[in-house]
Order: sequence, then structure tokens, then C-alpha cells
Amino acid sequence: MPLYTSKSVLLGLTALFSAAAFTASADEISTFTKGGAAIGGTDPVAYFTDGKPVAGSDEFTAEYDDVTWKFSSAENRDKFVADPAKYAPQYGGFCAFGAAMGFKVPVVPEAWSIVDGKLYLNNSLKVQERFEEDVPGYIRKATLNWDIIKEKNPGDLKEPIIRD
Repeated sequence: MPLYTSKSVLLGLTALFSAAAFTASADEISTFTKGGAAIGGTDPVAYFTDGKPVAGSDEFTAEYDDVTWKFSSAENRDKFVADPAKYAPQYGGFCAFGAAMGFKVPVVPEAWSIVDGKLYLNNSLKVQERFEEDVPGYIRKATLNWDIIKEKNPGDLKEPIIRD
């Protein structure tokens, strides 16, 4: 049983964005980038092939959605280039739970899951636990919210979007 509530997680996500002082270029609006690469340089294909997050390399990169993606091997890069929609994380690589609340929250590579062949990332292992309490419900909410928040700067999202 978690020691936190929906409200405390929501307040934490709100505080994260209120405190965040970063600027996003146009390509970073709909895709989470850190250090100049999508999902912080983590190889998105490795979640599917290795079953874990693996750091990408500057040696193996590709452009997709106007963002640089890094890969741990040429083979993973080529798989991604052949079918980026299969490997790119949902909600532009932003936190799935955060998107369900109406926010674009940075992620950590260790908080992830593959559901129905799609990659979902989250902000922390604690948030991942929360996401796993109702995966179909949070995915449904995040998907509905993504249409609203996709083209908005993460720092401009101040109010949660609550859907029942």
C-alpha cells in the first residue's frame, strides 16, 4: 500500500514544474530531451531488445521528429529508423503518469514499462509504482490529455487536467 495519495503525487508534479526553469526549443516541445538528445540519450530500442535501459552513443544517432536519438549499436539505430513509431516512447518520452495529469514531466530511464508493444516512461520509480496501479486508466487519460498538451511548452502547463 503506497504511503502517498493521488493528491500528494499531483502536488509533487505541480511543484516540479513550478520550480523547473528550463527553456525548450521547438523540437523539444513535443519530445522530451535532455543533454541534446531524446529521452536523455537512452536507446529506446534497448528497452525492447535488452529488457532494460541502455545508454546510447554519439556514434549511433538518428533524427526523428526533429530531435536527435541515440542508440547503443548500429543495429538498434537501424531498427528505429525502419519503424520509429514502434520504438519511440509514448507521449514524446515525457512521463506517462504526468501526461495523465495534464503535465509534461521529465523522466528517468529506470522507470519504464512496455504495454501492448508500446514504451511508457515515468518520472521516478515511485511514480512508476503509481502508474502500475491502473495502467489502462492512466494510459487512457494520458492519451486524451496528449492531444491537449502535445504542442505546449512544459513550463506553461500549470493546472492539472483531471479526467474521470
